[in-house]
Amino acid sequence: MEKLYGNKITALVLLGLTALIGVWVSLSFISMWQDDAVYPQAGFKNKMLSEYFAGIANTPVDTAVYIQTGPEKGGTVLLLGGSHGNEPAGRLAAVVILENARVKKGRLIVIPAANPMNLTHTAAQDAHPQRLDLPLPSGKVRSFRMGARDSNPIYEWPNPDTYIHPASGQQLAGNEKSNLNRCYPGVADGSPTEQLAYAIVQLIKKEKVNLAIDLHEASPEYPVVNAMVAHERAMELAATVAMELESMGIPIRLEPSPKNLRGLSHREWGDATQTMAILLETANPSHGRFRGKTDQRLVITGQDKAYAKAATLGRLYIDYKGDQPLRYRVGRHLAALGLLFKNLGEVAPDKAVEIGGLPAFSQIMKTGVGAYLADKARGR
Repeated sequence: MEKLYGNKITALVLLGLTALIGVWVSLSFISMWQDDAVYPQAGFKNKMLSEYFAGIANTPVDTAVYIQTGPEKGGTVLLLGGSHGNEPAGRLAAVVILENARVKKGRLIVIPAANPMNLTHTAAQDAHPQRLDLPLPSGKVRSFRMGARDSNPIYEWPNPDTYIHPASGQQLAGNEKSNLNRCYPGVADGSPTEQLAYAIVQLIKKEKVNLAIDLHEASPEYPVVNAMVAHERAMELAATVAMELESMGIPIRLEPSPKNLRGLSHREWGDATQTMAILLETANPSHGRFRGKTDQRLVITGQDKAYAKAATLGRLYIDYKGDQPLRYRVGRHLAALGLLFKNLGEVAPDKAVEIGGLPAFSQIMKTGVGAYLADKARGR
Protein backbone atom coordinates (compact mmCIF):
# COMPACT_ATOMS: atom_id res chain seq x y z
CA MET A 1 0.00 0.00 0.00
CA GLU A 2 2.82 2.42 0.92
CA LYS A 3 4.59 1.61 -2.35
CA LEU A 4 1.40 2.28 -4.32
CA TYR A 5 0.91 5.57 -2.47
CA GLY A 6 4.51 6.56 -3.22
CA ASN A 7 4.03 5.78 -6.91
CA LYS A 8 0.95 8.00 -7.01
CA ILE A 9 2.87 10.87 -5.41
CA THR A 10 5.71 10.44 -7.90
CA ALA A 11 3.23 10.34 -10.78
CA LEU A 12 1.51 13.52 -9.59
CA VAL A 13 4.84 15.32 -9.19
CA LEU A 14 5.93 14.29 -12.68
CA LEU A 15 2.55 15.30 -14.08
CA GLY A 16 2.84 18.70 -12.40
CA LEU A 17 6.37 19.21 -13.76
CA THR A 18 5.20 18.23 -17.24
CA ALA A 19 2.37 20.74 -17.02
CA LEU A 20 4.74 23.51 -15.90
CA ILE A 21 7.13 22.76 -18.74
CA GLY A 22 4.21 22.75 -21.18
CA VAL A 23 3.02 26.14 -19.93
CA TRP A 24 6.55 27.60 -20.13
CA VAL A 25 7.09 26.29 -23.67
CA SER A 26 3.66 27.57 -24.75
CA LEU A 27 4.31 31.05 -23.37
CA SER A 28 7.72 31.11 -25.05
CA PHE A 29 6.15 30.12 -28.37
CA ILE A 30 3.31 32.63 -28.06
CA SER A 31 5.81 35.42 -27.29
CA MET A 32 7.00 35.20 -30.89
CA TRP A 33 3.55 36.25 -32.11
CA GLN A 34 4.14 39.79 -30.83
CA ASP A 35 5.52 42.16 -33.47
CA ASP A 36 8.90 43.73 -32.82
CA ALA A 37 8.69 47.40 -31.96
CA VAL A 38 10.09 49.77 -34.58
CA TYR A 39 10.24 53.56 -34.44
CA PRO A 40 10.14 55.11 -37.92
CA GLN A 41 11.95 58.37 -38.61
CA ALA A 42 9.70 61.39 -38.84
CA GLY A 43 8.19 61.64 -42.29
CA PHE A 44 7.37 57.97 -42.81
CA LYS A 45 3.74 57.13 -43.34
CA ASN A 46 2.53 53.70 -42.24
CA LYS A 47 0.37 51.56 -44.53
CA MET A 48 -0.38 47.85 -44.66
CA LEU A 49 0.51 45.57 -47.54
CA SER A 50 -3.16 44.61 -47.81
CA GLU A 51 -3.83 48.07 -49.25
CA TYR A 52 -2.19 46.72 -52.43
CA PHE A 53 -3.97 43.35 -52.32
CA ALA A 54 -7.12 43.12 -50.23
CA GLY A 55 -6.97 39.32 -50.22
CA ILE A 56 -4.50 39.34 -47.31
CA ALA A 57 -6.38 41.85 -45.14
CA ASN A 58 -6.91 40.72 -41.54
CA THR A 59 -4.71 37.65 -42.01
CA PRO A 60 -1.27 36.67 -40.65
CA VAL A 61 0.10 37.43 -44.13
CA ASP A 62 -0.36 41.21 -43.84
CA THR A 63 2.64 43.32 -42.88
CA ALA A 64 3.57 46.95 -42.34
CA VAL A 65 4.78 49.17 -45.18
CA TYR A 66 6.46 52.53 -44.50
CA ILE A 67 6.73 55.28 -47.13
CA GLN A 68 8.67 58.56 -46.92
CA THR A 69 8.45 61.13 -49.72
CA GLY A 70 11.13 63.78 -50.12
CA PRO A 71 10.51 67.45 -50.96
CA GLU A 72 12.02 66.98 -54.45
CA LYS A 73 10.56 64.68 -57.09
CA GLY A 74 12.62 61.67 -58.10
CA GLY A 75 12.56 57.91 -58.26
CA THR A 76 11.05 55.34 -55.92
CA VAL A 77 13.08 52.71 -54.08
CA LEU A 78 11.68 49.66 -52.28
CA LEU A 79 13.67 47.94 -49.53
CA LEU A 80 12.71 44.54 -48.10
CA GLY A 81 14.07 43.05 -44.89
CA GLY A 82 12.90 39.87 -43.24
CA SER A 83 12.18 37.77 -46.31
CA HIS A 84 13.80 35.02 -44.24
CA GLY A 85 13.44 35.32 -40.47
CA ASN A 86 16.74 33.59 -39.67
CA GLU A 87 18.76 36.20 -41.58
CA PRO A 88 18.81 39.08 -39.09
CA ALA A 89 21.33 41.39 -40.78
CA GLY A 90 18.92 42.11 -43.62
CA ARG A 91 16.04 42.91 -41.32
CA LEU A 92 18.17 45.01 -38.98
CA ALA A 93 19.61 46.98 -41.90
CA ALA A 94 16.03 47.75 -42.95
CA VAL A 95 15.17 48.82 -39.38
CA VAL A 96 18.25 51.07 -39.16
CA ILE A 97 17.20 52.77 -42.40
CA LEU A 98 13.57 53.04 -41.25
CA GLU A 99 14.65 54.70 -38.00
CA ASN A 100 17.27 57.06 -39.50
CA ALA A 101 16.47 57.89 -43.14
CA ARG A 102 15.61 61.43 -44.20
CA VAL A 103 14.52 61.45 -47.81
CA LYS A 104 15.54 64.60 -49.66
CA LYS A 105 14.62 63.51 -53.17
CA GLY A 106 12.30 60.79 -54.44
CA ARG A 107 10.55 58.19 -52.31
CA LEU A 108 11.70 55.38 -50.03
CA ILE A 109 9.47 52.40 -49.21
CA VAL A 110 10.59 50.06 -46.42
CA ILE A 111 9.05 46.73 -45.47
CA PRO A 112 11.10 45.61 -42.42
CA ALA A 113 9.26 42.29 -41.90
CA ALA A 114 8.52 41.13 -45.44
CA ASN A 115 7.24 37.73 -44.31
CA PRO A 116 5.63 38.13 -40.87
CA MET A 117 4.74 34.42 -40.85
CA ASN A 118 8.36 33.31 -40.61
CA LEU A 119 9.00 35.47 -37.55
CA THR A 120 6.45 33.61 -35.42
CA HIS A 121 8.50 30.41 -35.08
CA THR A 122 11.98 28.92 -35.28
CA ALA A 123 12.73 25.95 -37.51
CA ALA A 124 12.71 22.53 -35.90
CA GLN A 125 16.23 21.12 -35.28
CA ASP A 126 17.98 24.38 -36.22
CA ALA A 127 18.27 25.38 -32.53
CA HIS A 128 18.32 29.09 -33.31
CA PRO A 129 17.68 31.50 -30.44
CA GLN A 130 14.21 33.01 -30.46
CA ARG A 131 15.49 36.56 -30.05
CA LEU A 132 18.44 38.88 -30.42
CA ASP A 133 18.92 41.43 -27.65
CA LEU A 134 20.92 44.42 -28.84
CA PRO A 135 22.30 46.89 -26.29
CA LEU A 136 21.86 50.61 -26.89
CA PRO A 137 24.40 53.24 -25.79
CA SER A 138 22.08 54.24 -22.93
CA GLY A 139 22.12 50.72 -21.50
CA LYS A 140 18.62 49.92 -22.70
CA VAL A 141 18.00 46.87 -24.88
CA ARG A 142 16.12 46.44 -28.16
CA SER A 143 14.89 42.90 -28.77
CA PHE A 144 14.22 41.39 -32.19
CA ARG A 145 12.82 38.00 -33.06
CA MET A 146 14.93 35.37 -34.80
CA GLY A 147 12.53 33.46 -36.99
CA ALA A 148 12.84 30.77 -39.64
CA ARG A 149 13.46 30.62 -43.37
CA ASP A 150 9.96 29.41 -44.14
CA SER A 151 6.47 30.49 -43.14
CA ASN A 152 5.09 29.05 -39.92
CA PRO A 153 3.47 25.63 -40.56
CA ILE A 154 0.38 26.71 -38.60
CA TYR A 155 -0.36 29.04 -41.53
CA GLU A 156 1.26 27.10 -44.37
CA TRP A 157 0.50 23.37 -44.11
CA PRO A 158 0.94 20.84 -45.47
CA ASN A 159 3.85 21.27 -47.84
CA PRO A 160 3.75 18.97 -50.88
CA ASP A 161 6.49 16.47 -51.69
CA THR A 162 7.27 18.64 -54.72
CA TYR A 163 6.41 22.31 -55.11
CA ILE A 164 5.57 23.25 -58.69
CA HIS A 165 6.25 26.95 -59.22
CA PRO A 166 2.94 28.21 -60.65
CA ALA A 167 4.34 30.74 -63.14
CA SER A 168 6.97 28.47 -64.69
CA GLY A 169 6.12 24.88 -63.85
CA GLN A 170 9.62 24.45 -62.39
CA GLN A 171 9.77 21.68 -59.77
CA LEU A 172 11.26 22.54 -56.40
CA ALA A 173 11.53 20.85 -53.01
CA GLY A 174 8.14 20.75 -51.28
CA ASN A 175 9.13 23.12 -48.46
CA GLU A 176 9.79 25.90 -50.98
CA LYS A 177 6.02 26.44 -51.06
CA SER A 178 6.59 28.12 -47.67
CA ASN A 179 9.60 30.17 -48.82
CA LEU A 180 8.69 33.70 -49.88
CA ASN A 181 11.77 33.90 -52.09
CA ARG A 182 10.65 30.96 -54.20
CA CYS A 183 7.01 32.04 -54.61
CA TYR A 184 7.29 35.18 -56.74
CA PRO A 185 5.48 36.56 -58.69
CA GLY A 186 2.83 34.98 -56.49
CA VAL A 187 -0.73 33.82 -56.94
CA ALA A 188 -3.80 35.84 -55.89
CA ASP A 189 -5.77 32.75 -54.84
CA GLY A 190 -2.77 30.63 -53.86
CA SER A 191 -1.28 29.58 -50.54
CA PRO A 192 -0.57 32.24 -47.88
CA THR A 193 3.07 32.59 -48.94
CA GLU A 194 2.11 32.81 -52.62
CA GLN A 195 -0.46 35.49 -51.75
CA LEU A 196 2.23 37.41 -49.87
CA ALA A 197 4.52 37.29 -52.91
CA TYR A 198 1.63 38.43 -55.11
CA ALA A 199 0.90 41.39 -52.80
CA ILE A 200 4.54 42.56 -52.89
CA VAL A 201 4.55 42.44 -56.70
CA GLN A 202 1.32 44.47 -56.73
CA LEU A 203 2.98 47.09 -54.54
CA ILE A 204 5.93 47.30 -56.95
CA LYS A 205 3.54 47.82 -59.85
CA LYS A 206 1.16 50.29 -58.18
CA GLU A 207 3.91 52.42 -56.64
CA LYS A 208 5.93 52.32 -59.89
CA VAL A 209 9.06 51.24 -57.99
CA ASN A 210 12.22 51.99 -59.96
CA LEU A 211 14.65 50.02 -57.78
CA ALA A 212 13.67 47.09 -55.54
CA ILE A 213 16.20 45.54 -53.14
CA ASP A 214 15.82 42.31 -51.17
CA LEU A 215 18.18 41.91 -48.16
CA HIS A 216 19.39 38.41 -47.26
CA GLU A 217 22.08 36.37 -45.54
CA ALA A 218 23.60 33.02 -46.48
CA SER A 219 25.99 30.50 -45.00
CA PRO A 220 29.74 30.96 -45.66
CA GLU A 221 29.83 27.65 -47.58
CA TYR A 222 27.19 28.90 -50.04
CA PRO A 223 28.67 30.01 -53.40
CA VAL A 224 26.59 33.19 -53.68
CA VAL A 225 27.57 34.93 -50.46
CA ASN A 226 28.83 38.46 -49.68
CA ALA A 227 27.27 39.03 -53.07
CA MET A 228 24.93 41.15 -55.13
CA VAL A 229 22.58 39.37 -57.56
CA ALA A 230 21.05 41.60 -60.22
CA HIS A 231 18.38 41.26 -62.88
CA GLU A 232 19.72 42.27 -66.28
CA ARG A 233 17.82 45.56 -66.09
CA ALA A 234 19.78 46.41 -62.91
CA MET A 235 23.19 45.11 -63.98
CA GLU A 236 24.72 48.48 -64.95
CA LEU A 237 23.78 49.93 -61.56
CA ALA A 238 24.97 46.83 -59.70
CA ALA A 239 28.32 46.77 -61.50
CA THR A 240 28.96 50.42 -60.65
CA VAL A 241 28.17 49.80 -56.97
CA ALA A 242 30.28 46.63 -56.85
CA MET A 243 33.34 48.55 -58.08
CA GLU A 244 32.82 51.27 -55.47
CA LEU A 245 32.40 48.70 -52.68
CA GLU A 246 35.64 47.00 -53.71
CA SER A 247 37.41 50.37 -53.66
CA MET A 248 36.18 50.80 -50.07
CA GLY A 249 37.74 47.48 -49.09
CA ILE A 250 34.40 45.64 -49.00
CA PRO A 251 34.76 42.57 -51.26
CA ILE A 252 31.60 41.58 -53.10
CA ARG A 253 30.62 39.08 -55.78
CA LEU A 254 28.48 40.33 -58.63
CA GLU A 255 26.14 37.67 -60.00
CA PRO A 256 23.62 37.90 -62.85
CA SER A 257 20.14 36.64 -62.01
CA PRO A 258 19.83 33.20 -63.65
CA LYS A 259 16.97 33.14 -66.11
CA ASN A 260 16.24 29.47 -65.40
CA LEU A 261 16.08 29.81 -61.61
CA ARG A 262 12.51 30.79 -60.91
CA GLY A 263 10.54 32.20 -58.00
CA LEU A 264 13.27 34.46 -56.64
CA SER A 265 12.87 38.19 -56.16
CA HIS A 266 15.80 39.22 -58.37
CA ARG A 267 14.31 37.26 -61.28
CA GLU A 268 10.55 37.55 -60.91
CA TRP A 269 10.37 41.20 -59.80
CA GLY A 270 12.35 42.18 -62.87
CA ASP A 271 10.30 40.00 -65.23
CA ALA A 272 6.86 40.85 -63.81
CA THR A 273 7.41 44.62 -63.45
CA GLN A 274 9.57 47.44 -64.80
CA THR A 275 11.70 47.68 -61.66
CA MET A 276 15.45 47.14 -61.36
CA ALA A 277 15.67 44.13 -59.05
CA ILE A 278 18.66 43.41 -56.80
CA LEU A 279 19.27 40.93 -53.99
CA LEU A 280 22.07 41.37 -51.43
CA GLU A 281 23.64 38.49 -49.46
CA THR A 282 25.97 38.65 -46.46
CA ALA A 283 27.80 35.71 -44.84
CA ASN A 284 26.19 34.55 -41.60
CA PRO A 285 27.96 31.68 -39.75
CA SER A 286 24.87 31.05 -37.61
CA HIS A 287 22.99 30.25 -40.81
CA GLY A 288 25.18 27.44 -42.11
CA ARG A 289 25.55 23.71 -41.49
CA PHE A 290 29.15 23.72 -40.23
CA ARG A 291 28.29 25.80 -37.18
CA GLY A 292 28.66 24.73 -33.57
CA LYS A 293 26.48 25.96 -30.71
CA THR A 294 23.85 28.29 -32.15
CA ASP A 295 23.13 31.07 -29.70
CA GLN A 296 22.99 34.86 -29.56
CA ARG A 297 26.76 35.02 -29.21
CA LEU A 298 27.27 33.25 -32.54
CA VAL A 299 24.68 35.38 -34.35
CA ILE A 300 26.21 38.60 -33.02
CA THR A 301 29.95 37.80 -33.12
CA GLY A 302 30.03 35.45 -36.11
CA GLN A 303 32.86 33.55 -34.43
CA ASP A 304 32.78 29.77 -34.79
CA LYS A 305 35.64 27.26 -34.44
CA ALA A 306 34.13 24.88 -37.00
CA TYR A 307 34.02 27.64 -39.61
CA ALA A 308 37.56 28.69 -38.78
CA LYS A 309 38.66 25.10 -39.45
CA ALA A 310 36.55 24.92 -42.63
CA ALA A 311 38.29 28.07 -43.86
CA THR A 312 41.72 26.47 -43.45
CA LEU A 313 40.48 23.50 -45.51
CA GLY A 314 39.26 25.76 -48.30
CA ARG A 315 35.60 24.84 -47.82
CA LEU A 316 34.21 28.38 -47.68
CA TYR A 317 33.42 31.02 -50.28
CA ILE A 318 34.67 33.88 -48.11
CA ASP A 319 37.99 34.67 -46.48
CA TYR A 320 36.80 33.78 -42.97
CA LYS A 321 38.88 34.79 -39.98
CA GLY A 322 36.08 35.07 -37.46
CA ASP A 323 35.32 38.47 -38.99
CA GLN A 324 31.64 38.22 -39.93
CA PRO A 325 29.99 39.81 -36.88
CA LEU A 326 26.50 41.29 -37.03
CA ARG A 327 27.85 44.84 -37.22
CA TYR A 328 29.94 43.92 -40.27
CA ARG A 329 27.02 42.22 -41.99
CA VAL A 330 24.61 45.08 -41.32
CA GLY A 331 27.35 47.53 -42.30
CA ARG A 332 27.87 45.76 -45.63
CA HIS A 333 24.18 46.02 -46.41
CA LEU A 334 24.06 49.70 -45.48
CA ALA A 335 27.17 50.49 -47.53
CA ALA A 336 25.72 48.76 -50.59
CA LEU A 337 22.33 50.43 -50.11
CA GLY A 338 23.87 53.87 -49.77
CA LEU A 339 25.75 53.40 -53.04
CA LEU A 340 22.70 51.99 -54.82
CA PHE A 341 20.70 55.04 -53.77
CA LYS A 342 23.51 57.39 -54.81
CA ASN A 343 24.11 55.81 -58.21
CA LEU A 344 20.51 55.24 -59.25
CA GLY A 345 20.41 58.75 -60.71
CA GLU A 346 23.57 58.05 -62.73
CA VAL A 347 21.93 55.24 -64.71
CA ALA A 348 18.43 56.75 -64.69
CA PRO A 349 18.74 60.54 -64.21
CA ASP A 350 15.01 61.15 -63.91
CA LYS A 351 14.73 58.47 -61.21
CA ALA A 352 17.35 59.82 -58.81
CA VAL A 353 16.86 59.53 -55.07
CA GLU A 354 18.72 61.27 -52.28
CA ILE A 355 18.54 59.90 -48.75
CA GLY A 356 20.37 61.37 -45.78
CA GLY A 357 20.82 60.32 -42.18
CA LEU A 358 22.22 56.85 -42.88
CA PRO A 359 25.29 55.69 -40.93
CA ALA A 360 28.46 54.96 -42.87
CA PHE A 361 30.09 51.53 -42.87
CA SER A 362 32.92 52.82 -40.69
CA GLN A 363 30.47 54.21 -38.14
CA ILE A 364 28.59 50.92 -37.82
CA MET A 365 31.88 49.06 -37.43
CA LYS A 366 33.04 51.45 -34.72
CA THR A 367 29.89 51.78 -32.62
CA GLY A 368 27.75 48.76 -33.52
CA VAL A 369 24.18 48.40 -34.69
CA GLY A 370 22.58 49.47 -31.40
CA ALA A 371 23.98 52.98 -31.74
CA TYR A 372 21.66 53.54 -34.73
CA LEU A 373 18.49 52.08 -33.27
CA ALA A 374 15.93 54.36 -31.62
CA ASP A 375 16.67 54.64 -27.91
CA LYS A 376 13.44 53.11 -26.61
CA ALA A 377 12.58 50.59 -23.94
CA ARG A 378 13.07 46.86 -24.46
CA GLY A 379 11.05 45.89 -27.53
CA ARG A 380 9.25 42.87 -26.12
